[in-house]
Amino acid sequence: MNSILRGSIFVAIAASCYGVLTTFVKLAYHDGFSTREVTLAQLLIGFVGLSIANTWFMKKRPAGEISKSRLLKSKLYLALSGTSLGFTSIFYYIAMNYISVSVGIVLLMQSVWMGVVLDVLVNKVKPTTQKIIAVLVILIGTSLAANLFFSQVEVSLTGIFYGLLAALSYTVTMFTSNRVGLALHSITRSKWMMTGGLVVVSMYAIPAISDFNFDIFILWGPILALFGTILPPLFFTAGMPKINVGLGAIVSAIELPVAAIMGYLVLNEAQNFSQWLGIFMILFAIVFMNLKRAKKVVE
Repeated sequence: MNSILRGSIFVAIAASCYGVLTTFVKLAYHDGFSTREVTLAQLLIGFVGLSIANTWFMKKRPAGEISKSRLLKSKLYLALSGTSLGFTSIFYYIAMNYISVSVGIVLLMQSVWMGVVLDVLVNKVKPTTQKIIAVLVILIGTSLAANLFFSQVEVSLTGIFYGLLAALSYTVTMFTSNRVGLALHSITRSKWMMTGGLVVVSMYAIPAISDFNFDIFILWGPILALFGTILPPLFFTAGMPKINVGLGAIVSAIELPVAAIMGYLVLNEAQNFSQWLGIFMILFAIVFMNLKRAKKVVE
């Protein structure tokens, strides 16, 4: 049980890092930095940080025997799958120009039901009644959390569009990352996925390099990289082996309330009862969907 508790705490810390990340992005925007500057700084510094962590990790725990051809293929596939990670950052941070932190994280959480749909389309897995109910609850909760039921609240369709694109990209990232390069250590896999993401973000940022404000690398770049690309993989790597996917999904859901609370406390974003009701409905659906698998690790 101590091992399970430790693993749960590590996963909760990783998810909380993602939860506070969006608030830091908003603060960087308030300081005049652009989406291109924020995304490039985060992924570039994150790549350097993960490369250093990977070098240190491999010295402590050398990788097992793996052929050079297989190693090269795994790295290439990881980099390709990591391109969706780059698109996730771009779409999500563009959305943050139009919507609040709480609405943004709610839209990103649509990856939960998108993953169910992708599983049906690709793996031909028939969804259980439990999953169907959870998806319906998530959709209703999203409508409440995004204030879609209240005409007096202005909702940016542009922000919702890019938020859903970010969720779709994130779904692809999660789907491929669980199937590619499994023979490699998690930190190594994260580093090579970050490589693919960095290539995509660089292609997005370089056309505007003449107007690029390199001051982003002084404060916000390191903070965004720390909470967005360095700490989460390290804590997830330490925590997930001690628990199973079901419990991991439930604990990771803490990202949603953390983001909403940070938006309220730091950015003074207005949040009403219906939004919190929607957030708790989404949390309930995530727990409901993964409860059976979560029970297995504690029995």
